[in-house]
Amino acid sequence: MAAAATEPRSLPANPLARGLKEGLGAALLAFGLAVPILALRTEQNISNQLVLQPRWHYVGFAVLAAFLGRLLFVLATSAAAPRRPKAAAPAAFPAGAARALSILGLLLLLLYPVLALAIAGRAGAVKWIDNFGVQILIYIMLGWGLNIVVGLAGLLDLGYVAFYAVGAYSTALLAQNFGLSFWLCLPLAGILAAFWGILLGFPVLRLRGDYLAIVTLAFGEIIRLVLINWVPVTNGYAGISGIPRPTFFGLPFNASDSGFAAFFGIEFSPLHRIIFLFYVILALALITNWVTLRLRRLPIGRAWEALREDEIACRALGINTTNTKLTAFAMGAGFGGFAGSFFAARQGFISPESFTFMESAVVLAIAVLGGMGSQIGVAIAAAVMIGGTEILRELEWLKQIFGSAFDPAQYRMLLFGLAMVLVMVWKPRGLVSFRRPSIFLREARPVRADMVKEGSG
Repeated sequence: MAAAATEPRSLPANPLARGLKEGLGAALLAFGLAVPILALRTEQNISNQLVLQPRWHYVGFAVLAAFLGRLLFVLATSAAAPRRPKAAAPAAFPAGAARALSILGLLLLLLYPVLALAIAGRAGAVKWIDNFGVQILIYIMLGWGLNIVVGLAGLLDLGYVAFYAVGAYSTALLAQNFGLSFWLCLPLAGILAAFWGILLGFPVLRLRGDYLAIVTLAFGEIIRLVLINWVPVTNGYAGISGIPRPTFFGLPFNASDSGFAAFFGIEFSPLHRIIFLFYVILALALITNWVTLRLRRLPIGRAWEALREDEIACRALGINTTNTKLTAFAMGAGFGGFAGSFFAARQGFISPESFTFMESAVVLAIAVLGGMGSQIGVAIAAAVMIGGTEILRELEWLKQIFGSAFDPAQYRMLLFGLAMVLVMVWKPRGLVSFRRPSIFLREARPVRADMVKEGSG
């Protein structure tokens, strides 16, 4: 009897019964979370009073989605259980096919503005090139820069937006106070951001894990508070406006007689500047990717990966962990500064509101969801997350279901959180959980995530 009493209770044998049981539990949990968040909304009436507007149908949708999602998940996992176990290692992706896909992807990127013009016309192409193409490429570049620090060196950085801000404000101040063009400000912004990366690296040389994350988070907030309170230099919350735009070998993109359109004898269009900016950020992103891949094959790149795997063993091998950490912070910060410089020149206006902790969280989520150390994974995650945000703004038809006051873009962080939970359950190491090693003895083979220890996939 004692043995029977201590025997663990087994789950229901019927997958449907188990799914219904767990679905009801998920629905109750969703109900408890949705009531304080979605059930009531405060609005201001004509008498300047706050009134509560009930939105119980939102709660109903959340509860129903949680119930159906958990039910379908249990049924899917139960149906997949009898399958044969996975093989020890997957077949390597053919190198020729990978190169062909890379070339095809590069050609599509180069032809993207042309395809957008052909499909959406001049009016619609502005949105697809600027809001989607340029915006996604900025975050891809930021993700690749942070991937050096987090994915290759294994240093958790929650204040990466600080280097983004340093690059943007460096460009704005140098352009306005010294009259420098964008092409001169761009390398200077990267150098200054790398310098601040080294300054951040010195205090955190002995920190790792959660402590490192807290210090980098504090660094990002310190930079933001400096931008807000150093009003004589940064202009505080008012920001800096009138930042010079990039030019094409000195030709501005305006309607003057010395502009780009007049020089080439074509009709002036604001679309020229947008297409030019697309190719500029595409070139910057490709340079970031190329430099990162080259660094991985150098001794410093292998030192980063050794530091990520085991810092104690790294020291035992005679690797200078101090210089290794500093170079990782400096390289990642430099690329963040380049992206910030481009952002300032593209917008023509910057303020501290553009460099909050939420930006760091989004870039870190891109690096983690894409796959730590995976370049293609980061690009896919950035396209999905940033492109998904822009698509939410286009879903005007949802207002017919949830009401005219419904704004889908307000729920983007909720969808990001849901996506992170799903990816962590389905692919714990990110969308691309394996990558080719930096060096190999006889032949190149992909490294499966389950073949290595935690954090090294």
